Amino acid sequence: MDQINDWLPLAFLALMGLSVLIYAVLDGYDLGVGILIPLDNSEHSDHMIASIGPFWDANETWLVLAVGILLIAFPIAHSQVLYALYLPSVVMLSGLILRGVAFDFRAKAAVAYRELWDKAFKVGSLVVALSQGYMLGRYVLGFESGTLAYVFAGLSAVCVASAYTLIGACWLIMKTSGNLQLSAAKWAKYALILTGFGIIAISIINPLISPRIFDKWFSLPQVLLLWIVPVLCFGLFALVYWYLRRMPLQNDLGCWIPFASVAMIFVLAFIGLGYSFYPYVIPEQLNVWEAASARESLWVIFIGVAIVLPCILGYTIFAYRVFWGKAGALKYY
Repeated sequence: MDQINDWLPLAFLALMGLSVLIYAVLDGYDLGVGILIPLDNSEHSDHMIASIGPFWDANETWLVLAVGILLIAFPIAHSQVLYALYLPSVVMLSGLILRGVAFDFRAKAAVAYRELWDKAFKVGSLVVALSQGYMLGRYVLGFESGTLAYVFAGLSAVCVASAYTLIGACWLIMKTSGNLQLSAAKWAKYALILTGFGIIAISIINPLISPRIFDKWFSLPQVLLLWIVPVLCFGLFALVYWYLRRMPLQNDLGCWIPFASVAMIFVLAFIGLGYSFYPYVIPEQLNVWEAASARESLWVIFIGVAIVLPCILGYTIFAYRVFWGKAGALKYY
């Protein structure tokens, strides 16, 4: 295979990975906010909904882009992934539909029914987070079956939901103030523990189940460089914990620090997973070149992505720039 065409599958793998990472950070925080919505405080619920209102729907665009790249650029992998994860995918889509319906209906429903739609939004957010975590756990183990594999997938589901809860709480710290901000700090402390536990568990299990991954992480000379990833991750966890312990700070100083730190933890965790599984699209089964579409198809798709991706990035940046700052009170007209 000549060099010009050899890089195309890698380019699409990188684009798909970037889409998944951006989705995890952006839709992760609004899923976390949905999970955290209190059912006994309508004022806080309204304020939390207002904080994600301008963004939550557009955040899901990145999931659509990632799945679209997988389908078109790596059709063989797409069929195998969908076959192995068909039921949890249906559950996730059901949760996404429930969230969308609940979000719109709570704005139009009578006050007496608003709590019902808050519950629906909360349940939908939790279902999506748990199903995505379960699918991650199944993927990490190469879709193996067996009791231990399903137990690990369940653990992954809880830890991913905790990670989304953590970044959602940190989003609220950045976007709100007063009692709601302090409540968000308390939620973040609990979620921080579970998230750390999940990252440690996956970091231990990955090398144990695959000699190839073990060699990639613990062989010389790469081990001398790779130690930076866990050290940075630990430092960011410590920074978030330190900040949460000292809230509230005068003039809301550094309210962006927890969110930025957790987002960076997501990036480091993603880099670790990407490094562990490269060049496989499906761990230990199908590599990027075996899964890729024909060269001609990849070129056509690449041109389309080159046009669409800057547009998505552009309106995402524009939306966050327009609605930057503290969230205002939610109003219905």
